Amino acid sequence: MSGHSKWANIKHKKGRMDAIRGKITTKIGREITVAVRLGGSDPTGNMKLKLALAKAKANNIPKDNIQRAIQKGLGSLDGSNYEELTYEGYGPGGVAVLVEILTDNRNRTAADIRHLFSKHGGNLGESGCVAWMFNRKGLFVVDKESGVDEEELMMLVLDAGAEDFESEDTSFEITTAPEDFEQVQAALEKNNIPTSVAQITMVPETTIELGGDEARKMLKLMEVLEDHDDVQEVYTNFDIPDELMD
Repeated sequence: MSGHSKWANIKHKKGRMDAIRGKITTKIGREITVAVRLGGSDPTGNMKLKLALAKAKANNIPKDNIQRAIQKGLGSLDGSNYEELTYEGYGPGGVAVLVEILTDNRNRTAADIRHLFSKHGGNLGESGCVAWMFNRKGLFVVDKESGVDEEELMMLVLDAGAEDFESEDTSFEITTAPEDFEQVQAALEKNNIPTSVAQITMVPETTIELGGDEARKMLKLMEVLEDHDDVQEVYTNFDIPDELMD
């Protein structure tokens, strides 16, 4: 899972999330609206909405914004008709890239994403070309500087239903099945254990190590894709040395 967890973690550490706060608010609002249109406004029976609301909470989205997004989903407020798409392709060094989209104009978005891949050393592929390399999982990252005891944390999350626990250089990474995400999150919150990453994500089965120019180009591709208004999430299977990430 090196690629995605590293990318998610570095965005958090460098304060990138704050730098694009307005864009994040818009993207999460759009995600809530679509979730409500597809499954109703009750998160109890709407997992997609429940996850979107959890993401909104994690990013401190104001309650007014959340309520407005829900009302759009219910049709009470005007809003564009968004459709969900997934684009697949390859980045520098043959790295697999999976891009989740919400768009009201698929032709515009397809042209934009194709251009970004091409400009930054990658290429957009056919549907299904890389999706098989990923599995949907819950992912939590707990920074070691939080002072939490490794053995106690491992026992806590495994008892709560986590599938795997790994100790990295500066953090602990916890993975769960999507359906067990909430109960593991509840266990962490109950024990006041802070997480730098808590999300449902796509975890690669294998990773590709990059260095030098390929690594720099790959990071730039990730950055421009995530900056695009229609892109909700970007997943990849790169592994880049920490010194280059920093």
